[in-house]
This record gives sequence, structure tokens and C-alpha cells, in this order.
Amino acid sequence: MIDFLSAASSEEAVRHFAARLSFETDVSDVADDIGGDTIVVVDSRGTQSWQQGHIPGALHLPTPEIAGRAASLIPDGRTVVVYCWGPACNGATRAALEFAKLGYPVKEMIGGFEYWAREGFPVEAVPGTVTRRAPDPLTAPIRAVSCDC
Repeated sequence: MIDFLSAASSEEAVRHFAARLSFETDVSDVADDIGGDTIVVVDSRGTQSWQQGHIPGALHLPTPEIAGRAASLIPDGRTVVVYCWGPACNGATRAALEFAKLGYPVKEMIGGFEYWAREGFPVEAVPGTVTRRAPDPLTAPIRAVSCDC
């Protein structure tokens, strides 16, 4: 019988969680880094989804177009951060795989566009028009700058 409640050794846990942090980032960390010169945020969804709303400053590069267009759009020395709709969608995982195959350092933004919007970060739908939703109390603190995690 498998004991599903037993934990891995601390050494195994360190390797596992360190690896996850090297492959994933969250919306708060992306919000802190966007606009700088260390990351390029890529929305891997299709055109209709992009037009419905996206992260201001993100690059629209649907997954099927990554192999053909990435080299002309991604500056050298940047980490690519990809996102799709949300945690129930593996589109960002597929996009991250495509960037990795091309040799780019890449991370997946966990939570995707859903959690970006739900945490109250800016959303652009009409070019040049940025809106913000009130933070969802199930995903972000209402009266604090961050969750302090």
C-alpha cells in the first residue's frame, strides 16, 4: 500500500521546490519585474483572447508562431515569462516548452491571465486603455500591497 501522507526527505524536497522556482513565477513577481530589462512577458493565447484582455507590455506570440517569430522579437539576455488563460489551462506550459526547445531561458507564470486580473493588476483590452479590477479577496489581500509570502 502506498502511503500518500509520508513526506519526501528534506534533501529531495529542497531539490523539488528549488526546481519548481526555476521553472515557475507568479503574477506578483511578474508585476514587480515587468518593464525592466530582465524579462519579456509573452501571452501565448490566440488573437481573440488577446483582444479580450492582456497584460500591458506583454508580447502577443501565440504558441504556433513561437518557432518562426521568437528570434526576431525576443532580445538577447532576457528570460521569457509565458502565460495563458489560467491554472486550468496548459497553454503556457506548451509555450514554455517551445521556447526551451529554441534555447531560451523560460518560466511559466502560474495562475495565468486569470490570476493577473483577479489580483487587481492592470489589464489592457482596447489599445492604450488600461483598467484594473478590485482584487479578489480569495486571491490577494485587499488592504495590503502583497501577501508578504
